Amino acid sequence: MGRDLTALFDPRSVAVVGASDDPAKYGHAVAAQALRAPDRRPVHLVNRRGGTVLGRTAATSLTAVGEPVDLVVISVPGAGFEAAVDEALACGAKAVVAITAGFAEAGPAGLARQRAVAARVRAAGAVLVGPNCLGIADNTTELYLASDRFAPGGVALLSQSGNLALELQLRAEPHGLGFSRFVSLGNQADVTLVDLVEDCSRHEATSAIAVYAEDFGDGRAFAAAAAAAGKPVVLLTAGRGTASARSAQSHTGALTTSADVVAAACRDAGVELVRTPREMTVVLAGLAGLAGPTGPAGPAGPAGPGAGVRTRGRRTAVFTDGGGHGAIAADAAEDAGLEVPELGGPTQDRLRTVLWEQSSVANPVDLAGMGEQRPLSYADTVGALLDADEVDAVLMTGYFGGYAASEGGLGGGPAGGSVLAEGETRAAKEIVAHLASAAGKPLVVQSMYPGSPSCRVLAEAGVPVFAATEDAARALAAMTGRPRPVDATRVAPLPRPAPPLSDPGYHGVRALLDAAGVPFPAAREITDEAGLLAAAAEFDGPYVLKALHLLHKSDAGGVALRLADRDALLAAYREMHTRLGAPAYSVEAMADLTDGIELIVGVNQDPRFGPVALVGLGGVLTESLRDVAFALAPVPARRAETLLRSLRSAALLDGVRGRPAVDVAAAAAVVERITTVAAAHPEIAELEVNPLLVRPDGALALDARAVLR
Repeated sequence: MGRDLTALFDPRSVAVVGASDDPAKYGHAVAAQALRAPDRRPVHLVNRRGGTVLGRTAATSLTAVGEPVDLVVISVPGAGFEAAVDEALACGAKAVVAITAGFAEAGPAGLARQRAVAARVRAAGAVLVGPNCLGIADNTTELYLASDRFAPGGVALLSQSGNLALELQLRAEPHGLGFSRFVSLGNQADVTLVDLVEDCSRHEATSAIAVYAEDFGDGRAFAAAAAAAGKPVVLLTAGRGTASARSAQSHTGALTTSADVVAAACRDAGVELVRTPREMTVVLAGLAGLAGPTGPAGPAGPAGPGAGVRTRGRRTAVFTDGGGHGAIAADAAEDAGLEVPELGGPTQDRLRTVLWEQSSVANPVDLAGMGEQRPLSYADTVGALLDADEVDAVLMTGYFGGYAASEGGLGGGPAGGSVLAEGETRAAKEIVAHLASAAGKPLVVQSMYPGSPSCRVLAEAGVPVFAATEDAARALAAMTGRPRPVDATRVAPLPRPAPPLSDPGYHGVRALLDAAGVPFPAAREITDEAGLLAAAAEFDGPYVLKALHLLHKSDAGGVALRLADRDALLAAYREMHTRLGAPAYSVEAMADLTDGIELIVGVNQDPRFGPVALVGLGGVLTESLRDVAFALAPVPARRAETLLRSLRSAALLDGVRGRPAVDVAAAAAVVERITTVAAAHPEIAELEVNPLLVRPDGALALDARAVLR
């Protein structure tokens, strides 16, 4: 059920320790906000000098308040912080919001102090937000303990940056977005991002969760909490980066970046990952559209996003009144991951009944000037598109709003266009009526005049309206929802840790994977010619010879293939040993490469998200081609197949130019086994099978390596 944070968001009483009349001090801002709702609960101001603060008598200490206090905000200099926490706990506090800084962010000594304080808070059965945070607010319980106001609505904002939270507040206002809660995460010494996501997912007045995080703490737990939230989670994060890990010793490690890991975790958990505060606001505005005529209103009303169920279809009809806008919008929609297919014959025929001859009805659908002759053609076209079974969503773009804008003095429309303005406003109202019966199909509008009266009619009814085409496309992508991988209703749990790998050598890793059901060709480890000949007698050629204890054997010339018989094997061994002098070699049966495709399967241990799997096109060109996909490990077979089919080279799997299709299901089953082994061995920093040969009749691992932590 998660932690009980009732005392944090709906305390029976509040005290601000460090309350001040000095506007330069944070204790002044928090105290002023706390007093906005003095009738909701007792609010006590504490200043060690006593006197009055903001016109109210201040207690000299929490003890002097004379009654228990549920929640205590501490904004005092660092030297007095621990004493203030101890006094709060002694006075019965169940929640502490620690504004005071100078702990983990200040170095090892500060981290030690922080851990000691958090331990005392937990031992007392209380919860702590911070330290080094900027406060909290809950509009649903009239709890105002941050320096700024947040307009009420349905978004819970969990942020590691105070200034970014303020920017999001400013960007959200024009879209009518508001906030149910705000929490400044601070150092997360006790209450973590995961705790807050879990609590906000249970909060009825919260219909979407917006997160800015630089430190996920337990990233896998965050992904699991987001996957189970049952409401949209939108993530903005810093430090995703593109640089490969400096210590990577395998293809998997070199190819896995922090950006890949975060993107994979978000995809697996169904989180909307955004890159900027503007994009976050756009996505939230799109989700808010689901609470308008295209979906049921959430508990927070029109200002709260995400109550409607996002359609899984992404077939988008682009509707415009000018060819240029339509072409640009179609490109933007496809860039956002939407589909813009040509409409079928019956839908085109239906459109021709409401449009004139020169209109284009293929997709994009273009009025071609009909809007000026009959403004209601906008509504008729939107209605026809929403009624079409082959259309999942509509993106309307271009001049709509211009006629009413001219009438309203906003400029841009034809002079004296009062009749057109009235018609356009009527069209907006009819569009809203069409949406009410559109079976949950979303509409997003891009307009040259987003502030016009007709666009306001749409916006007030819950239709997202944007000035930028790319914003409209991104919002619509969020409203339709990206297809979730099969079996991705939750993040796969980690298996129970297995006994540590005792032999990280080539044959030790092969044995580990073989025990898990990963198939390999026959192989024997040898150290001299006698052993080589004995191995060759155990199975028929052709043979493969590998020099062991070299991480990248092919690069060093440590692999010889297609050795037809024992004589060829012996000659290759003598040449290789003279050149490399490796302490051991592997003699293996040569696999039949006919009609096969080489894949790579690897797992890299990420410090925040744990084991992360990579699948892609393998062989010696893996790093050059970089055709790979990522997921949190372990990866179930059905999801592994989805990953394989997401590769740029996926067409090869189904056969090209007369080649037969390969057994993708067999490859996916092997991916599951490899990633499960890696997830059960946290001591393995990098585990890799490259290549994994996939043929029409199955899959076979041809090489394996492991790097211990």
